[in-house]
Amino acid sequence: MAEKEMRNFALRDKDGNEIGVFTGKAPRQAALKAANRGHTDIRLRERGTKKVHIFTGERVQIKKPKDAPAWMPDEIWKPKVKKVGMEYLDKSAADVEKIVVVKRKK
Repeated sequence: MAEKEMRNFALRDKDGNEIGVFTGKAPRQAALKAANRGHTDIRLRERGTKKVHIFTGERVQIKKPKDAPAWMPDEIWKPKVKKVGMEYLDKSAADVEKIVVVKRKK
């Protein structure tokens, strides 16, 4: 069985500027990494495609697991993300980006 390859996702700010790159096999994995760094409005453009995955994220402090090593602190940060939807960037003839929004059903 073939293993999934790692993909790169560029983190975009509200103006559409790419401010960081996160790697993962799935968009959610990259979103968890972004949330763990403190980002809450997460828009990840998949490199090589015109897809933009939209997540809301947070990180909360929880108690360490019972089987955790002794060096681990009593409380650790845990990221949480929720997928809101997807957008597709569409390049027109004038090289202006149009955004097509696809909302996810609950």
